[in-house]
Amino acid sequence: MSKSLVVNKPFKADHVGSFLRPTRLKEARLQFDNNEITADQLKQIEDEEITKLVAKQKEIGLQSVTDGEFRRKWWHFDFLGGFDGVEFYDTDKGLTFKGVQTRAHGIKVTGKIGFSTHYMVEHFKFLQGIAGDAVVKFTIPSPNMLFYRATIEDGVYSSQEELFSDLVVAYQGVIQALYDEGCRYLQIDDTSWATTFSEEGIASLKEKGLELEEALALSARAINDSIAKRPEDLLVTMHICRGNFKSTYITSGSYELVSETIFAGLDVDGLFLEFDDERSGGFEPLRHVNRSDLSIVLGLITSKHGDLEDAELIKKRIAEATKYVPLEQLCLSPQCGFSSTEEGNLLTEEEQWSKVQHVIQIANDVWK
Repeated sequence: MSKSLVVNKPFKADHVGSFLRPTRLKEARLQFDNNEITADQLKQIEDEEITKLVAKQKEIGLQSVTDGEFRRKWWHFDFLGGFDGVEFYDTDKGLTFKGVQTRAHGIKVTGKIGFSTHYMVEHFKFLQGIAGDAVVKFTIPSPNMLFYRATIEDGVYSSQEELFSDLVVAYQGVIQALYDEGCRYLQIDDTSWATTFSEEGIASLKEKGLELEEALALSARAINDSIAKRPEDLLVTMHICRGNFKSTYITSGSYELVSETIFAGLDVDGLFLEFDDERSGGFEPLRHVNRSDLSIVLGLITSKHGDLEDAELIKKRIAEATKYVPLEQLCLSPQCGFSSTEEGNLLTEEEQWSKVQHVIQIANDVWK
């Protein structure tokens, strides 16, 4: 078994996990898609670029490192397609963000969902093997991303509850497999909550036959049941995202409508939250945080553009958040990753690293 490091909470200066894909990696993936290089050749380039990325993360002072999701085209579909009974496929159209659409891809359930093996366990093992003394954080999408987003072929499941049960068991299996290989810091990424932040989103749920309270209960249950059997020394955090594709977003809205469920109803150890602009609302919903062991990671630094935020303004915003949550429970990060899909946000790699260094410097000043 690989070495493991115990992590008690997110770091004061943390990050969501994805990083801009280097040009060399993008070119290699295109060559692979065009049958110009083999899968082994692509993997070798991925390995080399991930090794460079880990070294860079450590060099600038991050205490947790990820593989940048460099082996993934999508932050969620690639992982979900690794379960038994789930397939990646081309859709009629892409997901609609503000002013832009993604590529037309999706996932569909063609058989009973299950976990026998999962190829991303090997991805974790490689990352663990090169991390040295840094803590490895592995990022996976929430079970809600399959539950709400996947197409279910007719006849596969006779009820929603049957699908839900299989999905939870599959997640429990892959989480245990990652733990067995040494994972002690797991981050679950979830955009489905953002649907409940606005009246428009709630209306879309009703079109699917779901009332808000029912959707919230299902979403919380999916998270809580999936991590219910996790070992005590596995830190599990969740990132709640409003969408992140080429520096655009899907939805806006405060956490207020669903704050009691998010801040008092989830069994995670920490929450990475978007607070980088007016779309996210104020800190008032944090009044529902009712656990002294729940870390709140304030995403006050945007990953959507390269301009650096005023450090003193960020410090003032952290102070504002302490009206609702003690400073020792707070942390700082970018509001999202830099490359939720392989296309990446609209900033340079140099600007990306300046953003991360900005987070670290501000955190060092605040939590001396």
